[in-house]
Amino acid sequence: MPDSVPPRPLGRRTAIGAGLGAAAALATPHLALAQAWPTRPITLVVGFPPGGQTDFAARIIQNGMAAALGQPVVVENRGGAGGNLGTEAVLRARPDGYTLLAGNSSPMAINPHTFPGMTINPLELTPIGLALQSSLLLCVHPSVQATNVQEFAAWIRQQRRGADYGVPAAGSLSHCAMELFRQRVGNPPMEMIPYRGSGPAMQDFIAGRFSAMFDGASVVAPFVRAGQVKGLLVTGEHRAPAFPDIPTATEQGLQDFAFVAWVGLYGPRGLPEEIVTRVNAALNTALQDATVKERITSQGDEPGGGTPQSFGETTRRDHARWGEVVRAANIKAE
Repeated sequence: MPDSVPPRPLGRRTAIGAGLGAAAALATPHLALAQAWPTRPITLVVGFPPGGQTDFAARIIQNGMAAALGQPVVVENRGGAGGNLGTEAVLRARPDGYTLLAGNSSPMAINPHTFPGMTINPLELTPIGLALQSSLLLCVHPSVQATNVQEFAAWIRQQRRGADYGVPAAGSLSHCAMELFRQRVGNPPMEMIPYRGSGPAMQDFIAGRFSAMFDGASVVAPFVRAGQVKGLLVTGEHRAPAFPDIPTATEQGLQDFAFVAWVGLYGPRGLPEEIVTRVNAALNTALQDATVKERITSQGDEPGGGTPQSFGETTRRDHARWGEVVRAANIKAE
């Protein structure tokens, strides 16, 4: 039997070609997935019950996204733990693009700091795009003798026991906003009264059981227009289109007090970039529809849009900002 012939060493071009072939083989599954995707309905998880701002955002974009992607987009409500249950479900889902999340600023940027022992990190989700945003309004009961933030801060100090304020939930964005307000005006004495949702809180607010509350423009709009509560400021960088007569915090001298509530789309960790790009394009297409824009603005909100990168920066920025507020005020979720 002849001796075996030793293998010849690969030439430089052959070696480079083999390396490129291996890299292409590794990239092929993601590329093939993105080219074929989607081939079945997409589930859009909302971590809250029907009827709130996040549910509204998901349902207002679902038809436009479905048309752009060529498959139905099915909204699935998985409420619980302040949005954490829905967030966890998507975080642990397969990164194949068929399970997405409509998430808002509370579970993304606040809950990690207010829920003791929270075992998930929402920052591991894949940002896709901003759906809508909304200023919060600082509102006071009509009995409060104040027409701006300086007068309101002075009014609080004139009360023997300070003032009570309501929140839709302990540890919510509304709660954090009021504590940040207190920090900016010298920490006047105020007591927090927690509720289970904006509806019950607004009922007691109108009845005069507490003096002030921050909540989303879309929540307080009908009550401000009816004169049942007074709006003193909006938290956005510019005046809210629905409330052009209510000045911003910056206009009233409050420094570093510009922020909004937002709702956006996320995917599981490791979602391929090709799918992120396609979902982002479908979201932006849905938001360009005139009817969608009108429905969003009529609620007191503003349409979103933009890139996954800019939305990721928004998420990380607010996560850091609200973490500082939570620690300074020792805010806990209940």
